[in-house]
Amino acid sequence: MEKDKSKKSYIGKIIYLIILICLIWVSYKLYNGYKINNFNDFIRMEYKPYTSQFIRDSEIKYGDKNSYKISSKQENDAMFYKEIKVTPNTPYKVTCMVKTEDVKTMKEVSDGGAHISIADTVEKSKSIIGTSDWQSLEFIFNSKNRTSVKLGFRLGGYEDNCTGTVWFSDFKIESGARKH
Repeated sequence: MEKDKSKKSYIGKIIYLIILICLIWVSYKLYNGYKINNFNDFIRMEYKPYTSQFIRDSEIKYGDKNSYKISSKQENDAMFYKEIKVTPNTPYKVTCMVKTEDVKTMKEVSDGGAHISIADTVEKSKSIIGTSDWQSLEFIFNSKNRTSVKLGFRLGGYEDNCTGTVWFSDFKIESGARKH
């Protein structure tokens, strides 16, 4: 009788340990999925839905935080954007670090590529195409009569689609910025 109780207790401890290990493994997988897909209030937008891949990349990043990665194997116009409050008639400067890999535009003459823009407008920074290591990208705009803008980090263009991969990191926005 004592032997049966001891055996059941031992089996119960093994089952408990197996369940605990499974729960830790599931929690780890869920946490990693959260880190990859947590866009910190950024919204994903695509011209051709479900064509581009959006992730937070922990391997290719400029600083300590995961970069925002957009990858388009098929031609698309894709961006991460966040609606931000702005003061009317105020200049703003937005900067970030950008890395590109095989970014190509659909049109031969194009202003598409990897850039910072205001969604639903033609206001944008310079575009980066091709393959490049981390570099600073700057976008200066005036809020005009707006009280908010949808600030986007984009692979594509207002009237063009792109293929390739871009990483955005280390975002910074300053109000009252002026062109030098």
